Amino acid sequence: FAKKEKIKFGEGVTVIVGPNGCGKTNIVDAIRWVLGEQRPTAIRGAKMEEAIFQGSVNRRPVNRGSVSLTVTNEDGALPIAFEEVEIGRQVFRDGGSEYSINRSTVRLKDIVELYRDTGLGANAYAMIEQRMVALQWQLCSGFV
Repeated sequence: FAKKEKIKFGEGVTVIVGPNGCGKTNIVDAIRWVLGEQRPTAIRGAKMEEAIFQGSVNRRPVNRGSVSLTVTNEDGALPIAFEEVEIGRQVFRDGGSEYSINRSTVRLKDIVELYRDTGLGANAYAMIEQRMVALQWQLCSGFV
């Protein structure tokens, strides 16, 4: 996204619905990326710097891309003594990257250890196209 966006997800199962081109995949990619995804191809790029806004006719390019994900930890599922935990990542045009937990610089290893065995992670989601949901319903209902 070209500018800062704040998206609040509700408790339980979350579904992101919208027309083609509205940014649904960008949201999924951002979550995967902030949780430590290392393969640029997993976020539709050839190199990580491609996650940085390149500019448009009306907006200048920026020098870094960043994502922060705030999760509640009221149940103590994360091994950290905070009720809210902000996981952050930045990438710079020169290819450098920084990670943070509650705005303190950490290593990628620290991020991974934070969510280990919690169900949270770069691959802990499913993205299903609407047509696939309809097909699955038809298969389950015997309509195919």
